[in-house]
Amino acid sequence: MKNIIKYLAFVSLLVLAIFITKPVQADPPAPPPPGGHGSTENQEPSGAPIEGGLSILLAFGAGYGGYKLYRSRKEKDAEEEPVTE
Repeated sequence: MKNIIKYLAFVSLLVLAIFITKPVQADPPAPPPPGGHGSTENQEPSGAPIEGGLSILLAFGAGYGGYKLYRSRKEKDAEEEPVTE
């Protein structure tokens, strides 16, 4: 029962903190477009290129997975070796 009360208190404080700080995090409205923009309204961004970052993350993930596989096989082989005295 004590854990449930602690959990509910933590969750309620977290929700309260989110609702209090949410108006502070709001962005101001976008400024009007400059002259010669080609439009009278702001245009939606076309998107950011993610190729470079995505490739790096995939390479690191593959390297980490290979390391974990190598380490698990090395530990498995160490457990299977018979002890000779």
